[in-house]
Amino acid sequence: MTTVDHFFDMTTAPMRIGAVRLKVRDLDAVSTFYQMALGLSPVATSEHRVTLGTGDTPFLELQGDPGLSPLDPRQAGLFHTAFLMPTRSDLARWVAHIAEAGVPLHGASDHIVSEALYLADPEGNGIEVYTDRPVSAWHGEGGEIRMSTDPLDLQGLLQSAAGTEWSGFPENGSIGHVHLQVGDTGEADRFYRDVLGLDIAARYPGASFYGSGGYHHQLAGNIWNSRRASKRPEGMAGLDAIEIVVRDAADIASIAGRVESAGLESIKNANGLTVRDPWGTAITLKN
Repeated sequence: MTTVDHFFDMTTAPMRIGAVRLKVRDLDAVSTFYQMALGLSPVATSEHRVTLGTGDTPFLELQGDPGLSPLDPRQAGLFHTAFLMPTRSDLARWVAHIAEAGVPLHGASDHIVSEALYLADPEGNGIEVYTDRPVSAWHGEGGEIRMSTDPLDLQGLLQSAAGTEWSGFPENGSIGHVHLQVGDTGEADRFYRDVLGLDIAARYPGASFYGSGGYHHQLAGNIWNSRRASKRPEGMAGLDAIEIVVRDAADIASIAGRVESAGLESIKNANGLTVRDPWGTAITLKN
């Protein structure tokens, strides 16, 4: 019997990333960048806040405050927000777009599970733009998820655009994962695996990758720049909150029980359950 190859359907995962909130010093500059570089559109705006996404689906909430201190890359917080393109052709069209726009890239990698390119916004918040490979390509002989950091075949990627042009972030794109800087991976495991209930899908030296529903990772935490970092200082630009969409409302109740058992403070309201990770990032779980 022939197995039909398939791509991971994020909507089937028990937990997936919804939106990410960043605190920024120059709201206009950062908002303009995400609209120009990634093709996101305003979903909602106010004097000190811009929410960007596609259609009426929010991906990124930017809160502006000129009084914030600049992002310190050694602190715990954001490593990158990873925007998932639905197809390889979508990623190729985006690469051609940023090349024409003169947006500098910080790297490009083949991770076996995905093909990815890296850049940063004007305030240093990391960005990954990637597309997944079929699920069948992810696993080793023992069924384990294999991840690596190899050179990206950029020429082969660009050829997959087949002469078509970029027309903005695809409506069926999403934030595929958020990669965090943490002070200690063991402490991150105790929160993201033991309390939130994510699986450890893979490990690198100094990093844990947390997956749900068999995905290679919806969240990750590394200590590459932030070893032994403590809770983020108040009043610093950078990551503020992550929204996680939980498919089954009963799972939120289970997480709430583990949060209470761990002695962590949380807030329950109409939007779900909010708890802070050990480094101060607000994690909101909503159905």
